[in-house]
Amino acid sequence: MTSVSKVFMASDHAGLELKNHLKSVLESSGRVVEDLGAHTTESVDYPDFGASMGAALTNDQSACGILVCRTGIGISIAANRFSHIRAAVCHDETTARLARLHNDANVLCLGDRVVGRQTAQDCVSVFLETDFEGGRHQRRVDKLTAIGA
Repeated sequence: MTSVSKVFMASDHAGLELKNHLKSVLESSGRVVEDLGAHTTESVDYPDFGASMGAALTNDQSACGILVCRTGIGISIAANRFSHIRAAVCHDETTARLARLHNDANVLCLGDRVVGRQTAQDCVSVFLETDFEGGRHQRRVDKLTAIGA
């Protein structure tokens, strides 16, 4: 994913602050970011933003996504309803790296109340800089894809 041209981002109201921070960091580093919402702290439902990510990545599968909610769990469940999404909740650089390396994750999910800003930035950085290893992991990713087909 080192050649990712676009990053889609979304959050519910609980993840808004972290999403906006990460968006700013990515844009200042030259990444193209498309913000799918939320845009205010008014209470919204995280499944809607997981669905928005699913739709966005249907149309641009060369891109990747970053989703943020209170824990990262709910929004990852919503995103993983789509067969072309492999969303991984990550809490540190190791889980973010392995999500890409072994699982070919294309959506990073973070919890605003679980990880701090610097840890979130580190997760995003390693996620975007790590390529899928393939090899023995490819057949497993193929099986994941087949489950949703």
